[in-house]
Amino acid sequence: MNIKPSTTIRQDYNGFSKYCHELDEPVVLTRNGEADLVVMSHEAFRRMEARIKLQSRLLAAEKQIAEGEQLTDHDEVMARMRRKIDAAKK
Repeated sequence: MNIKPSTTIRQDYNGFSKYCHELDEPVVLTRNGEADLVVMSHEAFRRMEARIKLQSRLLAAEKQIAEGEQLTDHDEVMARMRRKIDAAKK
């Protein structure tokens, strides 16, 4: 775990920002020796969001399978993806 005192961000924001981008992981900021905030680069945050969204979708799919729901055919999934990609290009 990466831990820094909160004074780090006040004393040298640019240096702290560079550290967060290079580290590419969350950094815990402490206040009076206690964990207070967690800071990360925007890129790391977006990747974390994407992982959470994917995990949520995978859990929903596993639940559907366990409940015996009808699965979508591979060709239909690919066709849907192609349509979405084509629509995004326009």
